[in-house]
Amino acid sequence: MPSSTITPPTSIQGGAWLANHPRWVFHFTPTSASWLNAVEGFFSTITRRRIRRGVFKSVPDLERAIAGYIREHNKTANPFVWTKPADAILAKLSRLPVPAV
Repeated sequence: MPSSTITPPTSIQGGAWLANHPRWVFHFTPTSASWLNAVEGFFSTITRRRIRRGVFKSVPDLERAIAGYIREHNKTANPFVWTKPADAILAKLSRLPVPAV
């Protein structure tokens, strides 16, 4: 499960839940992780274009609507293309302050 926080859940209940669910693994990513932003953008788009104000009589009905939207979306989908060269990104990273641990 991706998480954009620095530390794992530390509450007693959160720790107990994780201990009882060993199949769940948390992967911590920076809040500015571009792939996570792309996923959030897709969820926002599908919510606005298909789910919000929709009428679904059952969970399977909602699942069919989502699957249909994804099928239509994938007909014209394009891969993400970086617009900034890697050297420029790495140069900017080298100028950022090192976070205190």
